[in-house]
Amino acid sequence: MTVLPDDGLSLAAEFPDATHEQWQRLVEGVLRKSGKEVSGGAAEDALSTTLEDGLRTRPLYTARDTAPDPGLPGFAPFTRGGRPEGNTAGGWDVRQRHAALGDGTVLADLEHGVTSLWLALGEGGIPVADLGRALDGVYLDLAPVVLDAGADTESAAAALLRLYEERGIAPEAVRGSLGADPLGHEARTGTALDFAPVAALAKRVADEYPGLRTLTVDALPYHEAGGSAAQELGASLATAVAYLRELTEAGLSVEQASAQLEFRYAATADQFLTVAKLRAARRLWARVAEVCGAPGAQTQHVVTSPVMMSRRDPWVNMLRTTVATLAAGVGGADSVTVLPFDHALGLPDAFARRIARNTSTILLEESHLARVIDPAGGSWYVERLTDELAEAAWEFFRSIEQDGGQAAVLRSGRLRADLAKTWQERSAKLAKRREPITGVSEFPFLAEKPVVREPAPEPRSGGLPRVRRDEAYEALRARSDAHLAATGARPRVFLAALGPAAEHTARASFAANLFQAGGIEPVTTGNFEDSGATEAVLCSSDSRYAEEAGQAAEALRAAGARHVALAGRPAAYTGVDSYVFAGCDAVAVLSATLDRMGVS
Repeated sequence: MTVLPDDGLSLAAEFPDATHEQWQRLVEGVLRKSGKEVSGGAAEDALSTTLEDGLRTRPLYTARDTAPDPGLPGFAPFTRGGRPEGNTAGGWDVRQRHAALGDGTVLADLEHGVTSLWLALGEGGIPVADLGRALDGVYLDLAPVVLDAGADTESAAAALLRLYEERGIAPEAVRGSLGADPLGHEARTGTALDFAPVAALAKRVADEYPGLRTLTVDALPYHEAGGSAAQELGASLATAVAYLRELTEAGLSVEQASAQLEFRYAATADQFLTVAKLRAARRLWARVAEVCGAPGAQTQHVVTSPVMMSRRDPWVNMLRTTVATLAAGVGGADSVTVLPFDHALGLPDAFARRIARNTSTILLEESHLARVIDPAGGSWYVERLTDELAEAAWEFFRSIEQDGGQAAVLRSGRLRADLAKTWQERSAKLAKRREPITGVSEFPFLAEKPVVREPAPEPRSGGLPRVRRDEAYEALRARSDAHLAATGARPRVFLAALGPAAEHTARASFAANLFQAGGIEPVTTGNFEDSGATEAVLCSSDSRYAEEAGQAAEALRAAGARHVALAGRPAAYTGVDSYVFAGCDAVAVLSATLDRMGVS
């Protein structure tokens, strides 16, 4: 009887290791079948994906894809985490946002898994005078409070510190942040704030409240204006450096000034880019702190991205925020805020708040995500992406400093222009559905029942714009909704399938998906005269088009079709007015279609 080895490795030892060159030759063969004659590194490049900031993700990463030593968790440069134990001691801080007073919502969150509160006060939030009501019944020695009060920061901070005193909370027991962010407020509103009151507040906090922070370096204004990951990181570094300068000039030591900062970043459903962004952010800040003579780890508050939240089919946002929260946890975030799935529609209801807080609970308690320190550490892909993103962000930060610093680039309009250019490039990908939005540009559901919420307070505005991935499609759907309300029916397009199902199904499905993204209802049965449509799209195979496209287009025109398009673009055919195909500018096609239909 043969006894197999129990180490699980001896059998594999009988086979030689595959080389990188052998893999490249296999890739060459596959590409050759698709008509691409490339070899060596060019074959590998053909399978690479270009990201923002000049980054590229490769199809294969090996030990040859080196990156600087990330160190150990809790040690400089803190790439692998700000604490040696990571989040294994108790998971990340689950921080929920409140922008309006609700009956029992704050206590409900704290009783069901939330561990800290993020309160929007003043303009676009809870009145400062109602801060005590908002925190009624809250054990302030157990639940850290983070403020976001904009121009009302001084009065909001005074109210919170007074509340601590009135409730007998010892200064050393106070945790959280007063949330002062003058440059972030200027980015949001276009209005500059005097830093002197913030500096005085920071001096008091440094002297009296060792567990409290004064300033938030909020990168969300740059993310929400359409900025890339590198731009978000670079702008946050420039903001933090500006705050260090102001605080040290006001008399704080570098160590005291650095301890007053908390950084806020966005987490998106692009999980690996989010993981790399948070790791790169800690590495970059470690470098700045080292140069300033105050080495220390960056404290990160991560928020699921408002930009990625859709207003149509908002239930899909639950999946987006779950992936983003996972990425935040894997990336080593200290605190995580999961925005409710109906965040883009108004004030969240109790169900949405419960799902939001339970997202962290499931990842922590059921998926055990925090039991491993830096789960992505050692991945050649993640380490390389972290390094490349850090380099791109550092260059953007240096360019801001060369132009006079964060305040200067905000006031000159240079930062706005940089972010606008990035968003314009991304908008082109969204329009062409190269970056799909599930439930919006892909697999839309026209018959969905609208989700209606009580309007939320208007957020602070007047500075950088706030963009959303779904905005172009939302505008198209709004036109369709108005037509439905006025006429009782949505605008329609007739899909004329030629030949057997095997020939037309794929292109008919593609066309139906595309037109529904613009709120145009596809009609796939019956004849054109009874469809209620004014336009038609031919759907079939290339060979069938060659035989029947011209004749079919003539028949449709005779039946009353004002415009006949063809799904796909194999060749030019007489009688066809336009083409719809993968990679076309869907937003432009849909807008032009609605225009022809008279849908305003």
